[in-house]
Amino acid sequence: MKLYYLPGACSLASHIMLHEVGAQFDIESVDTKEGRTESGRAYREISPNGYVPALEIETGDYLTEGVAVLQHIADTHPERAFSPKPGSVARARLQQFLNFAAAELHKSWGPLFTDGASAAEQAAAKAKVATKFDHLESVLSDGRDYLVENRFSVADAYTFVLVNWASFKEIDLSNWPNLAGFVARIQARPATLAAMKAEGLV
Repeated sequence: MKLYYLPGACSLASHIMLHEVGAQFDIESVDTKEGRTESGRAYREISPNGYVPALEIETGDYLTEGVAVLQHIADTHPERAFSPKPGSVARARLQQFLNFAAAELHKSWGPLFTDGASAAEQAAAKAKVATKFDHLESVLSDGRDYLVENRFSVADAYTFVLVNWASFKEIDLSNWPNLAGFVARIQARPATLAAMKAEGLV
């Protein structure tokens, strides 16, 4: 397998999970602005939409869209139980949190990573991100360590990456103490540290 990634981007979640399951894989960075992989290949030949992650699997096929990649990694390593069984309420809860991460939290960050966004647009985006953090803070306020059944899952890896972007955009997580604790827990996991080190983030 090979993971195509941009350091610190949402593809970090897939990178973390590949380490969590003990997969044998290679990585190749992508310059999404130039549309080229580190080896010089046109990235849209791999991912037609031009963004990360993309995962080349054993069949030679490419998977794109972060949630799909994460679910594939979990489902092909069921012994690690990073995703509940299909048909269970817990599986639906996992999809709930993955969809919240992708459609709500991830999307809210857009103006903060867009060249040319005005100060007003960035301020509005920070306010919107804060409302998503409020929701996660409420979820974690019952004392759970992880989002689904209090067991680490692919939803935790994805949520961690998106929340951790706060450290790059001057958003103080101390306003959300349960969420800050969640981020610290996930970052301390050996797989997270391995992925972040490989991407030059620590």
